[in-house]
Amino acid sequence: MDTPITNFIEKYFLHFNSASVVDAAKEYENQLAKGSKMLVSLAGAMSTAEIGKIFAEVIRQDKVQIISCTGANLEEDIMNLVAHSHYKRVPEYRDLTPQDEWDLLEKGLNRVTDTCIPEEEAFRRLQDHIFKIWKDAEDNGERYFPHEFMYKLVLSGVLEQYYEIDPKNSWMLAAAEANLPMVVPGWEDSTMGNIFASYVLKGELKASTMKSGIEYMTFLADWYTQNSDNGIGFFQIGGGIAGDFPICVVPMLYQDMERTDTPFWSYFCQISDSTTSYGSYSGAVPNEKITWGKLDIDTPKFIIESDATIVAPLIFAYLLKM
Repeated sequence: MDTPITNFIEKYFLHFNSASVVDAAKEYENQLAKGSKMLVSLAGAMSTAEIGKIFAEVIRQDKVQIISCTGANLEEDIMNLVAHSHYKRVPEYRDLTPQDEWDLLEKGLNRVTDTCIPEEEAFRRLQDHIFKIWKDAEDNGERYFPHEFMYKLVLSGVLEQYYEIDPKNSWMLAAAEANLPMVVPGWEDSTMGNIFASYVLKGELKASTMKSGIEYMTFLADWYTQNSDNGIGFFQIGGGIAGDFPICVVPMLYQDMERTDTPFWSYFCQISDSTTSYGSYSGAVPNEKITWGKLDIDTPKFIIESDATIVAPLIFAYLLKM
């Protein structure tokens, strides 16, 4: 099999941070080979960075068994699916003045580093469709998680009229088709979360129609218990709540539920450009997680101090033998 990317990184990524990329990729592969499952957490703006171009295939090839992501990543992959041509790239973003930023706002362009998301074509294009799904569930006395509502949206076919990229490059569509388990902690701070809250404030929806973060944690506790016989690995892209929330399920089960037979995470890798710091959760070295009952002494641990938009596709390409 011709694997130019895999061959390249094995040949040239031999020391320091680059060697960590290879070591982490190989151990990820080893975990799957021995029957372990893998959680991937998506923080930052990975969906706007178009991680779906490769992550969708990772999902289709069953190299991830559960996802934890921010509400932004949940929705922004779908926004890219339906409004890609309306996005604006701003390569000179480091030179923008406050007036330049204001001008982008007035054009309905919300900036994420060098990429502006078009409000009208992205957020508003989804709003009527997702509101109908929320409202129908409420009228039927049903409650769902945020990602389950989004799965219903993409599987309904109502968005196909808007598709602007090849749907095989949407990781949310791949996840929905696989009905992949997911947790979306802190969904309320996303755009769709804000829109949902606005309907609650207007009296058009009930807050209880959306399942909560506590319910996500109890779901994850059950899922972890049922799937950890051969180990569950933790592959963390970025920092923040997408990683902080799910990793805590192990000490919760072990300490608070007193299930002392709960296994630790069997693998841990974090890609982050956060400066290593013991006062920073996202910047703490993996060994600190031992004291919190998340990782074992001999859990394979990797931290790759680099930009996840560069490193994550390389590791996924390695797993896919590209």
